[in-house]
Amino acid sequence: MAVRIVRLGSPRTPGEGLRIGTVRRPPRGVPKSEFARQDWYDVWFPNLAPSAETVKQALDAQTPAQWNAFVRKYKAEMAAPDASHALQLLASLSLDSDFSVGCYCEDEARCHRSVLRTLLEERGAKLA
Repeated sequence: MAVRIVRLGSPRTPGEGLRIGTVRRPPRGVPKSEFARQDWYDVWFPNLAPSAETVKQALDAQTPAQWNAFVRKYKAEMAAPDASHALQLLASLSLDSDFSVGCYCEDEARCHRSVLRTLLEERGAKLA
C-alpha cells in the first residue's frame, strides 16, 4: 500500500488506486463526466493546491531563489490547520491504501507536487 505522486492526465499505472487531483482548477475543456475516464482524477481536492497567488509565484519563478520563495510560501499554506490535517490523513491512509495525488505540470521538480511529496514523507507517508 502506498501513495503515488503523478502527473494528472498521464496514463494510470497498475495498482495506482484512487487518483486525487490536488489542483486549483479542473482541466479546461473536459466535461466533468470525463475526468476519471481520461485519467485526470477521480476526486478533486483543491485543499492541497497552492493558492492562486502562490501558483502565479511558481509560474513566474525564473531563478532558484524565486523557486525557493515559492516553496516556502506553499509550505506555509500547507501548515494551516485544515491543510495540515488533510496531509496527515493522506499520510496515514497511505499505510493501508493505494492512491495517488497529482497536478498537471510536466516537470515534477518545478511543480507543487514535488513539495507535496516532501510534506507527505515528513508525516510518515509510504510512497511508491
